[in-house]
Amino acid sequence: MGFLTNRKKQQYEQALLDDIYRLQSEWIQVKTVMERSLEPSVEGEHQLKVAEIKYFFLLKEARRLHLNARQK
Repeated sequence: MGFLTNRKKQQYEQALLDDIYRLQSEWIQVKTVMERSLEPSVEGEHQLKVAEIKYFFLLKEARRLHLNARQK
């Protein structure tokens, strides 16, 4: 039974790392577009803030689990 629990935990941690990398890429992309924009739109600023919040939320979750990307 412990094997299945450990396997689910590993799957969860891997999915979390995948999501962190995906959101980091998304956040950097939106940030780059906003920095290059002459007149940033309110919607663009909103997208940037949402992407940033999602990314940092997942980083906090990874820290809470003592998850390290080098472990995987």
